Amino acid sequence: MKIATAALLGALLTAPAALAQTSAAATDPFIWLEDIDSPRAMAWVEAQNARTAQRLEGDARYAQFLAEGRAIFTATDRTPRPAFRAGGIDNFWQDAEHGHGLWRHTSLESYRSQAPAWDVVLDIDNLAKDEGRNWFYKGATCLKPDETLCLVALSNGGGDAVELREFDTKTKTFVQGGFRSSEGKQDADWLDRDTLVASREWTPGEVTSSGYAYVVKLVGRTGEAREIFRGETSDVQANASVLRGEGGKAEGVLIRRGVTFFESEYSLYADGKLTAIALPRKAQYQAYVDGRLIFTLQEAWNGFAAGALVAYDPQNLAAGPALVFQPGPRQAIQNVADTKGLLVVELLEDVKGAIDVHDLKGGEWTSRRLALPRNETLTIVSASADDDRIFVGAEGFLTPSTLWLADGATGKAQKLKALPARFDASRDRVDQYWATSSDGTKIPYFVVRPKAAKLDGSLPTLMYGYGGFELAKPPVYIPEMGKIWLERGGAYVIANIRGGGEFGPAWHQAVLREKRQLAFDDFAAVARDLEARKITSPRRLGIYGRSNGGVLTTVSLTQHPELWNAVVVESPLVDMLRYHKLSAGASWIGEYGDPDKPADHAFIARYDGYLNLKPGQAYPEPYITTNTRDDRVHPGHARKFAARMEALGYPYLYYENTFGGHANDADPELNARRWARHYVYLAQKLMD
Repeated sequence: MKIATAALLGALLTAPAALAQTSAAATDPFIWLEDIDSPRAMAWVEAQNARTAQRLEGDARYAQFLAEGRAIFTATDRTPRPAFRAGGIDNFWQDAEHGHGLWRHTSLESYRSQAPAWDVVLDIDNLAKDEGRNWFYKGATCLKPDETLCLVALSNGGGDAVELREFDTKTKTFVQGGFRSSEGKQDADWLDRDTLVASREWTPGEVTSSGYAYVVKLVGRTGEAREIFRGETSDVQANASVLRGEGGKAEGVLIRRGVTFFESEYSLYADGKLTAIALPRKAQYQAYVDGRLIFTLQEAWNGFAAGALVAYDPQNLAAGPALVFQPGPRQAIQNVADTKGLLVVELLEDVKGAIDVHDLKGGEWTSRRLALPRNETLTIVSASADDDRIFVGAEGFLTPSTLWLADGATGKAQKLKALPARFDASRDRVDQYWATSSDGTKIPYFVVRPKAAKLDGSLPTLMYGYGGFELAKPPVYIPEMGKIWLERGGAYVIANIRGGGEFGPAWHQAVLREKRQLAFDDFAAVARDLEARKITSPRRLGIYGRSNGGVLTTVSLTQHPELWNAVVVESPLVDMLRYHKLSAGASWIGEYGDPDKPADHAFIARYDGYLNLKPGQAYPEPYITTNTRDDRVHPGHARKFAARMEALGYPYLYYENTFGGHANDADPELNARRWARHYVYLAQKLMD
């Protein structure tokens, strides 16, 4: 359906300077699509979904792609992801019969076996049916040391907002008259059996401009609440973590005031007093082990280089922090966890994985590397608070995921489980190359392709990128991609562009705010390098990005339409002049800048994919998709981008799932259908 004329859009878009000087709400003919559940907006969504379903689900390949995806997402021989709890192992399981999932438990001995004897703790499908709600499980926080009394987080529809309920895992029931809080974006931790430390919207409207809580209170079982910290409405959020020592004893509360997404102030609450901790604003709390507070530093400070891992003694804050570990120039810390007495550090080294454990002995930190597979991506899955055991996952593009149980004290590890191969990888190879970006920086990227493929530019290739928030994208095993795409002769590329965390804070900070264009330049440089190596060509090259990757793909579409023939835009940020006014957008001003400030508005407007859609261009036909219940990145971004393309007369496809949240994968069947549509579109554009 036409919702604005091409002439109107042409007038708006050929005068960006004038548009930049006026209110977005006054000039945007599609702002009504930001009203998420309005009848008008939902009628538009239904019409778009019907048109796209006819095209993609009507393709002869769709049924086969769906069957292959469904088999992968509901397979019963998947490795159950373990989590240490209550002296045993927890797992959350979804399959064809349990779309909402089962929270279940077994012993470690049983988990080691081929067929663990699972005890169902909570059946989310039954709960959803009994209560008439679309419940999805978002985890549980359990009171140490017994870990049998838990706060269960439930999302109605899969979004970030959750309801918290006290649950007894022994009786497998919600505690009558126990702790319970209504739906909202909130955090809570146990101080003791009768007290929580919580941050939430205590009174209507008491949230930051990002929509998160900024007031922390101690909440008693009888309902009394005492405020211990209050931030500012201009902050991103405030929350608290209980510091637990030997036997699960609470030894204090760490308060984090998130001033921006990347800047924080920390205070220690103990004995009724709040004490500020001297740190740079770009520091992140990671763990509490051996009576030490562990932080990573995202900027150089007091003789420590950016990326350093440091430890504070809360009993002697005045002494300052001690260095635990300083990453080298090709290293980056990805994750930190703690066991009963060890600090566990997940690393990337030239975008390849390693796991180190650090131990405080005699006031000095020593380290040991775990004996795990080399040249694979390694991930901390779970660390035990009862001893020094650690579950670690290992995987590669062509190597099915394996699960290892490591002993941090000895450094030894044993492979416990392996995912069966989901596709034939024998015909493929992996290569790492480096492209040169606009400022001369070398950008690494991985190519997975058939060994026998001719390097004549004819290879159908899907390129993925993200480039933001210091999130690295190393090699991972993607079963649905391998089965549906690689087995049919396609190639897959991950571009490790700046903005990610592949090489630590500097790699991320190189493209913040006014320097964002460099991330887009990096992505384009990888595409050109692929063409120069004759791996593929614009006719056969497609790109995919979601969330922050939606900024990347929509900008790539408008700036370099000549480089690709397919563009998948999922759960995207797009309208960058209004992103800070939608859902959690205000929390990302540290990443992108503040559009309300003239200087920031100017550099954002230069790349904004929504603003820079113009008439008379040779844009490839994109596939734009999002989720109605995405309360992190507003669905209005995707809707408005599609509507503007339509008004300008450009071809596009649009599909919006009506539940599932930002990840768009809350349910296995939903996920299978999602990827089947993705790959039908890509096959149509790149293989046909």
